[in-house]
Amino acid sequence: MVLSRLLFSLLNNQQLIEKLAESRPIRRAAQITAFAITKAQITGRDAAAKMLKSETLQQIRQETAGRIPRDPGELGRSARRVRETFVNEVKEGLRDAKNKDK
Repeated sequence: MVLSRLLFSLLNNQQLIEKLAESRPIRRAAQITAFAITKAQITGRDAAAKMLKSETLQQIRQETAGRIPRDPGELGRSARRVRETFVNEVKEGLRDAKNKDK
């Protein structure tokens, strides 16, 4: 009870908050947080753009465009083609990542 009241009074002290905001550790923490958020946004945009260009997504769109497979065999063949395309893209991505690290 006493601790919460003390913490409440400290957090409502405007001068203390301003001093903390101007301190080097708090400014550095804010810089690191802003950097991490910006980096995550850029990475997310790149991943979304890459996904929209992926052959797997295009193939899924083609496979499902306006027609529903009539029999289980056709559905299996369609799923196998999508799986093979996906596996190939993952392999290419791993290969690209290895080449990028070198």
